[in-house]
Amino acid sequence: MTTCGEFLVKQLEAWGVDTVFGIPGVHTVELYRGLPHSGIRHITPRHEQGAGFMADGYARVSGKPGVCFIITGPGMTNILTAMAQAYADSIPMLVISSVNERERLGLGKGYLHELPNQRALVAGVSAFSHTLMSVEELPSVLARAFAVFEGERPRPVHIELPLDIITASAEQMRVLPKPRVSRATPCIEQLREAAARLRAAQRPLLLLGGGCTDAQAEARALAAALDAPTALTINAKGLLPPGHPLLLGSNQSLVPVRQLALEADVVLAIGTELGETDYDVVFDGNFRIAGELIRIDIDAQQLLRNHAPSLAIQGDARLAMQQLLAELPARPADPHSAGARRTAAVQAQLAEDFTGWAHYRQLFDSVLSALPEARFVGDSTQTVYSGNHLVELDGARRWFNSSTGYGTLGYGLPAAIGAKLAEPERPVICLIGDGGLQFTLPELASAVEAGVGIIVLLWNNAGYGEIKRYMEKRAIPPLGVDIYTPDFLALARGFGCAAERARDHAHLQQLLREAPEDRPLLIEIAEAPPFHP
Repeated sequence: MTTCGEFLVKQLEAWGVDTVFGIPGVHTVELYRGLPHSGIRHITPRHEQGAGFMADGYARVSGKPGVCFIITGPGMTNILTAMAQAYADSIPMLVISSVNERERLGLGKGYLHELPNQRALVAGVSAFSHTLMSVEELPSVLARAFAVFEGERPRPVHIELPLDIITASAEQMRVLPKPRVSRATPCIEQLREAAARLRAAQRPLLLLGGGCTDAQAEARALAAALDAPTALTINAKGLLPPGHPLLLGSNQSLVPVRQLALEADVVLAIGTELGETDYDVVFDGNFRIAGELIRIDIDAQQLLRNHAPSLAIQGDARLAMQQLLAELPARPADPHSAGARRTAAVQAQLAEDFTGWAHYRQLFDSVLSALPEARFVGDSTQTVYSGNHLVELDGARRWFNSSTGYGTLGYGLPAAIGAKLAEPERPVICLIGDGGLQFTLPELASAVEAGVGIIVLLWNNAGYGEIKRYMEKRAIPPLGVDIYTPDFLALARGFGCAAERARDHAHLQQLLREAPEDRPLLIEIAEAPPFHP
């Protein structure tokens, strides 16, 4: 007999799923019955939060949903933080969980892993959460999930299978081809109106967000066609290459870029929330738009949040850019154009603002000199905060971290593992601090077990340094921030990783070039000298 759990595995494999993250438990073992006979690889994290973060990193790199098998009750409460980060950053994630038998739901009798209403608990961090009440529902519910991933603003979806459904017969079910779902086509008349306003603009500004990551060629062509200085959110880094004459970087929270936004007569914002963690990391509310604002987003509600537009266009970013380009005069990026001169003036001001960050710039220059094709997956830590402003890469999906949106700690290590699994050929560098690493440190064992050769660049300031400075700035006596710092090199080696402390930049580059391919390398960097000259 083919059970529902076995049929689920077959259906997922038929729809392109090649990796599942999960920790087997007594309530999910029947989901695992079909995995050994499939082509799906199973990765075992050491905590369900790690499973979610791995799925997130995998999804950001591959563009496919990260899939998790999660146990009832504590497994679901453990993964909620990871789902919330993915929800905030619009990342596709499919969380398949068990739940108690249908006849036991909501009774409160103290059954193993029982929650009053598991589905309702998860609903706030998912596009939808569904309890499967019959085997026959499964294909249509999965189809709904993939419609979210491929046709809407992608976000996590949760499907829970009661224990009696997982083991029920699915002999009558047939594996179906994946339905094709196209993204919303933006209104052509609105786009023509937008193009007309942009053609008439004297001081245009282009703001691109993570919703544009699949439209790299179009983004570069659009910036040139508009001759518009272009700012990128953290999740949009790489859409314009380093040294592009119109690139402002991800510096929307800094005064020179904010002044440019105030002076712009037309601002075009595509695939961006215009949210706080990309436009106001100084938390003063001073990112303002004085001219016309044209917004394009796949999420109709998001079009009206944060900054009200004069023209709101719902639709897929890539399709919208293609149509706008058809309405605009084509031209190459010109380093001597009016837009390039406006950009250069802002970049000169930013260079003065960043004079005190020379040691961070030198650090990233050293890393990229040794590994120019590296992907950076970060936590919330000082190297990430500085890199958000300083680092530019040629290509999208090469820089992402948890300092945006939900802003959790512990993301960097497991997300880097997922990123490496999605594209093993590219070097992956995890940027993380000593505080954040202690959130998910056991995932080093998962990486060793899976043979994942990531590089963990550990910024060690012996505590929660950023929060300590924040408290001191507000005359709050630092408390809870000077935490005990373990011997990370010994811990990493105990997990089976390679581990070294970088003495200087030359030594760091040597370690990066000689990093093992089959297990993690942890490189510790002390915040204080002698590492930094």
